[in-house]
Amino acid sequence: MTKIQGRVKKGFQRGKKLGFPTANIAIKKEIEEGIYISHTIFKKVKYASLTFIGEAKTFQEKLFQAETYFLDFNSNLYNQWISVELIKKIRGNRKFRSEEELVRQMKKDELVARSFFNMLV
Repeated sequence: MTKIQGRVKKGFQRGKKLGFPTANIAIKKEIEEGIYISHTIFKKVKYASLTFIGEAKTFQEKLFQAETYFLDFNSNLYNQWISVELIKKIRGNRKFRSEEELVRQMKKDELVARSFFNMLV
């Protein structure tokens, strides 16, 4: 299991606008790009999450980073330290034709993650 950690930095606020607020941390390009089911640890509490690793191709970005979406937690984490455990890759990184297409896929990814975590209970 791959673990990454870092201080949450302010991004473009795009995830929040799309209905999927993320905690962004800078990472090195040592992890394969894609969407991962993950656990995110914040203040010693482990949360179910989805993590995107890579460059946001839909928005022509060249910044390689980790963006983590907590499934059932929403709080301002700017400048806070988090640790992310990547559990399982569910798909690769790809460019979408529109924000709407991206959001539809993100909702599918969230269902896959929730299903995964429900099987653990």
